[in-house]
Amino acid sequence: MKLLKLVPDNTNIGFVAMRKWAFALTALLTVLAVGATLHKGLNMGVDFVGGLMIEAKFPQTVETDRVRTTIARLNVGESSLQQFGDPKTVQIRLPLPEQGGAGASNAVVEKTRKAMEAEFPGVTFSRYDTVSGKVSGELVQTGVLAVMLAVIGIAIFSWFRYEWQFGISTFVAIMHDVLMTLGFFAVTQLEFDLNIVAAVLTIVGYSINDKMVIDDRIRENMRKYRKMDKKALIDLSVNETLPRTVMTSMTILLALGALLLFGGHVLRGFTAAMMLGVVVGTYSSIYVSSSLLISLGLTPAAAEKKAAKKSFVGDAERVGPRDDGAKP
Repeated sequence: MKLLKLVPDNTNIGFVAMRKWAFALTALLTVLAVGATLHKGLNMGVDFVGGLMIEAKFPQTVETDRVRTTIARLNVGESSLQQFGDPKTVQIRLPLPEQGGAGASNAVVEKTRKAMEAEFPGVTFSRYDTVSGKVSGELVQTGVLAVMLAVIGIAIFSWFRYEWQFGISTFVAIMHDVLMTLGFFAVTQLEFDLNIVAAVLTIVGYSINDKMVIDDRIRENMRKYRKMDKKALIDLSVNETLPRTVMTSMTILLALGALLLFGGHVLRGFTAAMMLGVVVGTYSSIYVSSSLLISLGLTPAAAEKKAAKKSFVGDAERVGPRDDGAKP
């Protein structure tokens, strides 16, 4: 029985030769993602903006203007409506009551429920969340801090683990993945909540895992083929790890595809972010990060020097008396 091979063993794709096109495409997509995020903004969930978020499911497609008019008669504050998942589901956002705490919030939800049931028989409230403005502000700060610390920490690790060129290329690749995810949510206006922050951190972890495999092979081949041209060496390294990269990405996408289809709309944003992150992370590891090492001036001499230093330390640790009783 033959093993399934998505990438033939003799694959020899010239990734480095396409690096200028890849850099141009990456720069264009990054600018578009940042522009979309600044222009349209993110559809922040109640976790980040505070207030009441009610998810109402109707037995049939409903007009949001009619729902807005019904809520306006209740005098519970200005409402924000958005169809969520399908035309029969509407996400309703309301401001928190100024006084009364959790009891007042529950009263607003119950008041809204009765009015909606009277106007739209068969409507159900599948869930509702309440977050105060102070808590939402803290969540924004901690979410941004978590992502930035993860990116910077991984870049510093790559710097000390390999060379400074690897650290910079790692930072560029991961920031590209994060910005592309933000741009996607700005364009689609999917709800951006704490689940998406968790998805972004997972994307960062997947991207660095893929990149470390390629970086290790590049450093290994730099010691093995000392006189090989840098462009040919990087192409060789990426092609050698390509079967593993493609197989890993495909299996993850299959699992995420099943989750997207059968996981329900609550997980739809998280799953969409993960699927985009896998595709973008694979692209940046193959086309951007590895080829960027050439532009940053990576040379075999630096890698050999660091490898020799580690080899010396390893030999020094093994010096000692033998266990078999023989004289040294």
